[in-house]
Amino acid sequence: MTFNLTYTYKLQPNKKQIEIIDHNLAVCKSVWNHALYQRKLWYNSRKCDINKCSLISEYVVEPFEYPSYHIQSAELTQAKKTNPYLKSGNAQAMQQTLRKLDRAFNDMARLGMGFPRYKKRMKSFNLLSNKFEINGNYLKKNTLLF
Repeated sequence: MTFNLTYTYKLQPNKKQIEIIDHNLAVCKSVWNHALYQRKLWYNSRKCDINKCSLISEYVVEPFEYPSYHIQSAELTQAKKTNPYLKSGNAQAMQQTLRKLDRAFNDMARLGMGFPRYKKRMKSFNLLSNKFEINGNYLKKNTLLF
């Protein structure tokens, strides 16, 4: 039997670390909003049958595949190669942001929850790692955190 442990720590970052965290939050917000835009575009373009849509009041876009987590994750990987803003953020945090959005869409469909919303400000991001060690009252990461 396998158990997953989750720890929550209160960080006390210095000024440089605060700037890095704020930048990562801004990048994750951009990733969330763009991925949500793609999914909303897909949903809005399929609200009605093609023979019943009004060109004035309905979305008519070029057909494209449903933007699932795997497709958006692959697009993010490609976009990071050309976009320095995305390249400057933490890759793992951005992937987890896409995973959270995918979970929000699954919950919307399965549990009847509301449609996910655009973010004005991200409050948190997730880092999954087993490279942390506890040293007294300090949490250390073996490699550079950000």
